[in-house]
Amino acid sequence: MFQALTEKLQNAFSFLKKQKKLNQDNIAEAARQVRLALLQADVNYKVATSFIERVKEKCQGDIVIKSVTPTQQFIKIVHDELISFMGEEEATLDLKGNPSVIMLCGLQGSGKTTQAAKLGAFIKKKEQQRKVLLVACDLQRPAAVEQLKKLGEDASLTVFSIEGEKDPVVVAKKAVEKAKEEFFDVVILDTAGRLHLDEELMKELEKIKEEVSPREILFVANAAIGQDAVKTAFEFDKRVAITGTILSMLDGSARAGAAISIREVTQKPLKFEGIGERTSDIQVFNPRSMADRILGMGDVINLVKRVEEVIDKEENEKMEKKLKKADFHYGDYLKQMAMVKKMGSMKSLLGMIPGMSGLDNLDFSEDELKKIEAIIYSMTPEEREERVELEVSRRKRVAKGSGRSLDDVNHMIKSFKRLKTFIKNKGFEKWR
Repeated sequence: MFQALTEKLQNAFSFLKKQKKLNQDNIAEAARQVRLALLQADVNYKVATSFIERVKEKCQGDIVIKSVTPTQQFIKIVHDELISFMGEEEATLDLKGNPSVIMLCGLQGSGKTTQAAKLGAFIKKKEQQRKVLLVACDLQRPAAVEQLKKLGEDASLTVFSIEGEKDPVVVAKKAVEKAKEEFFDVVILDTAGRLHLDEELMKELEKIKEEVSPREILFVANAAIGQDAVKTAFEFDKRVAITGTILSMLDGSARAGAAISIREVTQKPLKFEGIGERTSDIQVFNPRSMADRILGMGDVINLVKRVEEVIDKEENEKMEKKLKKADFHYGDYLKQMAMVKKMGSMKSLLGMIPGMSGLDNLDFSEDELKKIEAIIYSMTPEEREERVELEVSRRKRVAKGSGRSLDDVNHMIKSFKRLKTFIKNKGFEKWR
């Protein structure tokens, strides 16, 4: 995502590399290029104009650090302003109430139903003592109720619906009553959308809001439609007073207009972002992380979060001891790969590492992981723990069992041994 914008911004920054210091002329030219890049990424016109004015003002002021290059100065200022426009800090969910009601709203096709399930799964995981109830209030779109039921089943969440009921206000009211009776802590309402803003949709949302008094009203914005999502969020905010935004479909969007503009226009925080198709593919929106990604600096913030989520502390300490002695075996290698797979695709993980986001063919490494995994699974326990030598006959059997060639097996074994030698010679502390 954001690749086109990232490339255009980096082109603007490269212009300054030939400059010895910032002055009014080169600041104006670099700012012009950044403004053009923002507009092409479908950033709101007023937001882009305001952004550039603030960047130019800071570039020409005493705030510039004298000890770094003009390019570094300019990038630092652009980075800081991106963070400022997107909200400075991570926003929290208001989960007060008995139960706490969260209403999702937005246009049809924005991904409300999917985000409802993702948000429910997120709350269930992060707030382990809270019971979550998903509520099917989208009675307009065919199969919306069944879709929510399927997603709820996948995430092990209870879904409430009333067969034959035509009024979403009734469904919402009955759902809250059920939540109180059965001690659900959080109720998430998946409301209906339309292909465009209309009075009927707004009145429906106003009635639901009046009936169940949601603590949070989250607007789901399809990031792929850029500035149009910002205009729609502004209209929803006027009518139902949204408390924040969930950006959906960021994994497939090349534009950043909504991400940069929506908070500045609505003055309501960006709270979550959908980053993939799985129910677990949602994360708290972090302005600094997003600014890093837009500028091609990776995403260390969310990479660290993913690592902390999947690593077992006790298991990790055991692995550290093995690595220090360089006595880990193929079985340990397999455990490490399983941990990496839990964190997401190799393409997304490598894209989070600074300097790696612009590389092509990142899926190659993911294919390699699958190949290595198949080979190790085809070994016997003794072979996996290196208690026996993998001579040619054993390698041929492993190749046949894994559906790989003998060359693949030889290459994997050679790479593994080279890794062990490297760690032993360099030392674990230097390696990590």
